Amino acid sequence: MNPFQYEQAQELNSGAERVLRTPEATFLAGGTNLLDLMKLGVEKPAVLVDVRKLPLAQVEELPDGGLRLGALARNSDVAFHPLVKERYPLLSQALLAGASAQLRNMATVGGNVMQRTRCSYFRDTSTRCNKREPGTGCSALEGINRGHAVLGVSEACIATHPSDMAVALAALGATVRVKGEKGERSIPFTDFHLLPGTTPQRETQLEHGELILSVDVPALPAAKQSLYIKVRDRASYAFALASVAAALEVKNGRIEQARLALGGVGTKPWRVPAAEAKLVGQAPSPEVFQAAAAAALEGAQPREHNGFKVELARRLVVRALTVLGGRS
Repeated sequence: MNPFQYEQAQELNSGAERVLRTPEATFLAGGTNLLDLMKLGVEKPAVLVDVRKLPLAQVEELPDGGLRLGALARNSDVAFHPLVKERYPLLSQALLAGASAQLRNMATVGGNVMQRTRCSYFRDTSTRCNKREPGTGCSALEGINRGHAVLGVSEACIATHPSDMAVALAALGATVRVKGEKGERSIPFTDFHLLPGTTPQRETQLEHGELILSVDVPALPAAKQSLYIKVRDRASYAFALASVAAALEVKNGRIEQARLALGGVGTKPWRVPAAEAKLVGQAPSPEVFQAAAAAALEGAQPREHNGFKVELARRLVVRALTVLGGRS
């Protein structure tokens, strides 16, 4: 691990200003992803600004019935929060499907949203990776790409986004509140992460020195009937081969509201409005669910080893919708 300077931010403005003054500086919260990458030589910050003492760990009810998840709220605290379990079961389930209990006790909401890919080529500094070193190429394109993305890919990068929580937040239509040099702004969650395109090294809309304050989850009646399903190579502490965050609100025999997002198959948390549109107004049925699943994977671009993910994700969508449709 390269030498670095460590500082502890006592207040929000001082921490942000320190990062702004140093191009190679970054914020440290839970550190469960950042410290791993530093040990591997992938991340090489000159200054770490520890923000763990800032008052950003609350989980608060919003006036509209939604929830504000503080950026420093621990994943375990959010997963077991009574209002999260009652109003957004898919979010609780997604958090509990990710990592180990020990890591969930350290990891934060903001850090989860900002975590970088687990692509083995990105983490191996002896290989070519445009995300790690722009312009060097992508070893995954012709390499072992079984775990890589089939949606949102480009010729520069096919790495998957690893977060479970972020898939649920995409389905819920959350908003990310951030603060930086130009003040505070809110970013729709589905716009927060960027497609790789020709610049895979730029992963989010955050500017240097901007700090996540919270993730706000809107009131969503459909979310009470929701679930998160994850398929992986082993039952514990493994990243998704494919996952689905789904919510359905059925009234009078028709689907009134639907939310659907995919994980493990996209270069970012992958919400699928086209699939949602196939559901709304329809009576729950296998045919409707299969049409939604087909729409969810439309445009997929599999490589040599990951083509199985397309059918796997389709079946997972049908399974999730069938479970939810049967509860109505």
